[in-house]
Amino acid sequence: MHPMLTIAVRAARKAGNLITKNYETPDAVEATQKGSNDFVTNVDRDAERLIIEIIRKSYPKHTIIGEECGELVGEDQDVQWVIDPLDGTANFIKRFPHFSVSIAVRIKGRTEVAVVYDPMRNELFTATRGQGAQLNGYRLRGTNAKDLDGTILATGFPFKVKQHAPAYINLVGKLFTQCADFRRTGSAALDLAYVAAGRVDGFFEIGLKPWDFAAGELLVRESGGLVTDFVGGHNHFNSGNVVAGNPRVVKSLLSTMREELSEALKR
Repeated sequence: MHPMLTIAVRAARKAGNLITKNYETPDAVEATQKGSNDFVTNVDRDAERLIIEIIRKSYPKHTIIGEECGELVGEDQDVQWVIDPLDGTANFIKRFPHFSVSIAVRIKGRTEVAVVYDPMRNELFTATRGQGAQLNGYRLRGTNAKDLDGTILATGFPFKVKQHAPAYINLVGKLFTQCADFRRTGSAALDLAYVAAGRVDGFFEIGLKPWDFAAGELLVRESGGLVTDFVGGHNHFNSGNVVAGNPRVVKSLLSTMREELSEALKR
């Protein structure tokens, strides 16, 4: 196992244990609003601190980018740990048992190691560049769907960027005529892990942050899939507009979406 993957797994499991412990004692959870429709809890912050502590113990010079802490620039800026301590905070607050810990290691702009951990199901999704993706030690392969016919697509409403709501609703309407159904679960990291595991056939979402999808992207790639922006390019780390699935599903998604995209969503 890649040494950084070992540390990422340890950090994800420790954070996951903290999250599940707090899930069982909801009175101890304090939620505050940090932006439009955007919430944070003391559990997000405590889990993030725990993850940073574990990373720093082994790699004190690396840079860390976290959802709550922002960018903690280290002496070594070539190595970045991109972490979301609790992806699916709204689910956690509502006691909807679907959320995850997401940790990715990027070296010189390429994601090398990924962990997405679902503490409620004890499902650990891991990937190392060039070595495949795994769920609890078993190799993952995405689905072999040939087009959108019969597919289940995962998505997320653009609740933080509602100016894109009309375009998004049009996209969903157009795709719905071609696919079988949609899933909207509230954790982009797990949606991407589910694409890698073949539980859903494809995924698209507007306006994600790198910590939402950095780990999930590598899981998809290492299970034989593609991840692009809305026009098939590689600008998704800047735009946050993400499409994922096997190559044929991604091709079908992009061609169906093309006519519905506003200029802002083509970036």
